[in-house]
Amino acid sequence: MADNRIHMPSGYGGLMRFEEEYESKIMLKPVHVVSFIVLVLAFRILLGVFF
Repeated sequence: MADNRIHMPSGYGGLMRFEEEYESKIMLKPVHVVSFIVLVLAFRILLGVFF
């Protein structure tokens, strides 16, 4: 069967084909990241209030 992949010239720096995408073992949902940032900010604010 013919190779149906499209090969881009190297001048298109940031583009990559989907089959070359990196898959991490740790997958975080955006909700978890945002909630962690909110918790860190709340902790920082509470430190400023009490100390």
